[in-house]
Amino acid sequence: MQQIALDIGLSTGPTLASFWPGPNTAVLEHLRLWTDARSDTRSPVPTYLWGESACGKTHLLRGVCEALLAQGASVGWLDAGTAIPASYDERWTAVLMDDVHLYDSVQQHAAFNWFVNALSPRDGHARWVLAAGALPPADLKLREDLRTRLGWGHVFHIEPLDEPERRSVLRQAADARGIFLGDDVMDYMLKRFSRDLGSLMQLLDHLDGYALRTQRAVTIPLLKAMLASE
Repeated sequence: MQQIALDIGLSTGPTLASFWPGPNTAVLEHLRLWTDARSDTRSPVPTYLWGESACGKTHLLRGVCEALLAQGASVGWLDAGTAIPASYDERWTAVLMDDVHLYDSVQQHAAFNWFVNALSPRDGHARWVLAAGALPPADLKLREDLRTRLGWGHVFHIEPLDEPERRSVLRQAADARGIFLGDDVMDYMLKRFSRDLGSLMQLLDHLDGYALRTQRAVTIPLLKAMLASE
């Protein structure tokens, strides 16, 4: 069971506001508090999120990044697809590191360097480190100095949504698009396609566009016709 994140429309990108927390309310409130520009309680204590694939970790990191950039802040971002990591920049407000369990030796070296510089900067003003991976810190197959630092601060397990919560996310996403999503169509989507809500949201977005182009209601035949046309 893999899911998460209510992403209303692919054009806007993930935000903290569009994340459906389900059992993860505590972590969402933690991230909202830290990214609130009006808050006087920001702490440089690092935060680590872990959970299975598609549970919402990247959505939350991207949401934090979006919130900080909207405030005019500069942010360091590192993920497993970053072949040549950037050098640490003192202008960064925070360091965000995604999919740390996949880091190669070069990325691990950069992550450790970023971590050390963020918490012990030359200007004396510590930066926040937010990282995410598929495993709890103790189980990460990383260099020891990086692994122990990832588990030093706040650690949150991102739990998957259950069936009713997943249906509620789909229903609200459809309502936000002005789509009537019947129970039969929802049943078909959940039984025939990936139960990862990230994929289901993309399917819903394509279905919305196809329904608008064809001027037809969202039904199982319409869904089948869309898939046959691709």
